[in-house]
Amino acid sequence: MLKNKLRTIYREKVQSQLFTNSFWGILSNIFQNILFSIFFIVIARKYNTSDFANYILANTLYGFTLAFSSLGLGQWFIRELMISDDKQNLVNKFFKIQIISGVTFYMMNVILAYSLYANQLIRNLSLLIGINVIFDNIIYVIKYINIAEFEQRKTFIILTIEALLKFVAACLLFISTVPIEFLAAILILLRFITLNLFIKIGSSNLLNLKSVLFVKVDFNEIKRVIASNWMFIVIGSSSVIYWRVGNILVSKLLSLQDVSNYEISFKFFSIAEILPVIISTSVFPMLVKIYGTQQHAVISHKFYKTTFLAYATYGLLAYTFIFSFADTIVPFLFGDKYVNTSVYCKEMFLTILVFPTALLQANLLISLKLEKTDMWLNLISLMFNFLFCFIGLYYFKSLSVVNYSILISFIIFHIFQDYILIVKKIISISHALYFYIFMILLVLLYQYISLFVIPIILYFSFWIFILSMYLLFTYKIKIINGKS
Repeated sequence: MLKNKLRTIYREKVQSQLFTNSFWGILSNIFQNILFSIFFIVIARKYNTSDFANYILANTLYGFTLAFSSLGLGQWFIRELMISDDKQNLVNKFFKIQIISGVTFYMMNVILAYSLYANQLIRNLSLLIGINVIFDNIIYVIKYINIAEFEQRKTFIILTIEALLKFVAACLLFISTVPIEFLAAILILLRFITLNLFIKIGSSNLLNLKSVLFVKVDFNEIKRVIASNWMFIVIGSSSVIYWRVGNILVSKLLSLQDVSNYEISFKFFSIAEILPVIISTSVFPMLVKIYGTQQHAVISHKFYKTTFLAYATYGLLAYTFIFSFADTIVPFLFGDKYVNTSVYCKEMFLTILVFPTALLQANLLISLKLEKTDMWLNLISLMFNFLFCFIGLYYFKSLSVVNYSILISFIIFHIFQDYILIVKKIISISHALYFYIFMILLVLLYQYISLFVIPIILYFSFWIFILSMYLLFTYKIKIINGKS
């Protein structure tokens, strides 16, 4: 009986479109990041610091403009596609809008490169790498068609193929190290192949390129749509600006070595943030469901408290790992020329202590329909980041200024979230205080003990102790509850 019940549950889960798409998304995301990380490591090792830093800066400008080029219209498009009577015409218009926007932002990318940098290599790389803005905007349309039709698996498969192609390109560098501009041209060719895969096999019958060419687009309608969706543009782009502006500031005020140090540190950070981001895609719908009920204060207490503890624990786990092993891992992966990068990597990873819980609280705010508040908090945090960077770099010419500016602005962001949730009576003041007090004490304790204990023994001993204390505490609580 139990066996049949389990089989039924399994079949329902596996056949569920939501489960299938989530599974493919997680699997594809992890695999892609592994391959892209290998590609990044190979480039760092095979090219000198100057070429590597210039390549990073060209990619930074591309990522910066890409954050705005889609105009944040993805959610609008899905909503309209679900209710539209003329889906073909809507797809054609959206496609044409994205092409026009892609070309416009590509030109802005080139203008930005020529305005900010006199280095001809950065300009040449921006001319090449910036073409991705156009390609990405076209792929953006197809991705959202697939989302609307629950066909994300097509997207994941094609992006995985692209990651494999980049991995092959990286392997070829071991045979012959080509000029960095030639490598950029190869990557554009690979992106063009990916684009064609999306058009050929990754899109539905709704996409017809000939129809796109002849469709008329009302620019007043475009203005109206953008005006009604501007919050999504701000929210979507602020996180990109938050991190990418650091690279631009470092390139203007510090050295190319610092650019490389920052990007390598951020690469490790971006890998560490994958897990809480992926988990949040499952946690968020649960928060929406919980806070859609009248009894959410009672129902959500245990769930939110447990989830918050798990996020906070992960942040501490990731930080202590990097603190203990960065000195070994970074030179091993990137070479001896980046032996000092681990110091900046440890500094940047202080932010991972608050990033997962800040992400959770942002999801909670949106589940409470406070997305406009979340947008303003993002902008306020971004403003503080700029302010601390400019003031700090004026007095101290060090990459540490940028890392600590990010940390402080994230803490401010977290505190503002705490305040709003306390006012809304979702959390208590003691909940917020305990988080900061325990996190500070545990980090300081770990750093102090590291002066006397070798990293591998410290790391595993520390977490065995934490786990033991948690199990003991949980056991005592169960006994108390059992007696009562």
